[in-house]
Amino acid sequence: MFEKTTWIKLPRNVLVGHGVLDDLAAAVEDLYLSGRPLVVTSPTPNDLVGDRVRAQFDVAGTTAIETASFDAVERVVAAAEDAEAGYLIGLGGGKPIDTAKMASDRLGCGFVSVPTAASHDGIVSGRSSIPEGDTRHSVAADPPLAVVADTETLAEAPWELTTAGCADIISNYTAVKDWQLAHRLKNVEYSEYAGALSQMTAEMLVESAEAIKPGFEESAWLVAKALVSSGVAMSIAGSSRPASGAEHLISHQLDRLVPGAALHGHQVGVAAVVTEYLHSGERGEWADIRDALEAMGAPTTASELGIDDDTFLEALTTAHSIRDRYTILGDGVSEDAALEAATFTGVI
Repeated sequence: MFEKTTWIKLPRNVLVGHGVLDDLAAAVEDLYLSGRPLVVTSPTPNDLVGDRVRAQFDVAGTTAIETASFDAVERVVAAAEDAEAGYLIGLGGGKPIDTAKMASDRLGCGFVSVPTAASHDGIVSGRSSIPEGDTRHSVAADPPLAVVADTETLAEAPWELTTAGCADIISNYTAVKDWQLAHRLKNVEYSEYAGALSQMTAEMLVESAEAIKPGFEESAWLVAKALVSSGVAMSIAGSSRPASGAEHLISHQLDRLVPGAALHGHQVGVAAVVTEYLHSGERGEWADIRDALEAMGAPTTASELGIDDDTFLEALTTAHSIRDRYTILGDGVSEDAALEAATFTGVI
C-alpha cells in the first residue's frame, strides 16, 4: 500500500515590490489574525521604517533586540505575553526575523516577516539561525504567515547585505548536489520538486549577476524573488537541505574558529566555490559561481572574507563534524585535498 504523506507549510501572502510596506496592514487583515501585534525589530530598521509599520496598526508594543540569541527569544516571548499580543511582526534583517520566528513558534501564534535587507533566505523559510557561544543553531519553526518585502526599502540597505543574500542563494548550487549525493549514498529522502526549485533559483541569480548592482531597485526585486523561492523550496522539502550543504557546514565552522569575521552569506558563497570543485573537479561550475560572486562585488577568497588561509583550510578539513548531515565532505577532507581545492579555485 502507498502510505506516504507530506505536510507543507507556506506563507499565505507574499508581497514583493515598490512601496508594498504601506500594504502591510491589508496583507495582515487578509490573514484574519486576532489581537494586536508586537513588533520585533532592531535599532536601525526601527529608525528607518518602524513608524510606517506602527502607523498601520494598534500595536501591543515594540521590542528592539541588538543580537539574535536564545535570551532575546525569551525576552520577546515575555514581552508578547505581558502585552497580550495576538501575533508578531518581525521587522529588519536576520536578527529580528529569526528571533520573532522562533518566539512565535514558542508562543503558538502567527508571525509576519517584514525584511528591510535582502541578506538571507530566512525571511520566508521555516528555519531560525540562532547563535550560542561559538555555535550557531539552525532551529525548526513555522514559516511566516505573510512576507512583505518592499524593494524600495531593500534597495537602500547596505550593499554588502544584499551581496550576502545573493551569495547565500548561489550556494544552493552545491547544497542541492550534496542533497542528491546523500540520497544516492545514504538513502536520504529527496524531493525532485524542491531540489529543482532551489537549483533554478541559484541559476537565475548566476545568470543575472551582471544586472545586480547597488542602488537599483530592480536588483532588489531579483534578489527578493530569489530569497522567497529558496525559502519555499525548504518548506516543500520540510528541511533546510535545498539550501544548506557542505558550504554551510564550512561557514558554521568558520563561525566557531573566527566569530564575526564575515557575513554568513559571504562565507557560504566562498565555501561553495570550493565544494563545487570537490563535487565536479576542474571542469565543474565553480568558476561560474566565483565569477557571479565577483560580478556582484561579493568576496571570492578567504582573504576577502578577512580570514587567513590556514583558518579556512582548518574549517574545510573539520567542518564534517559540525552535524550529522552527509555531504561531499564525507567523513573528512584530507589536508592535501583541501589545499588542492582551495588553491586551484583561487580561494586561498
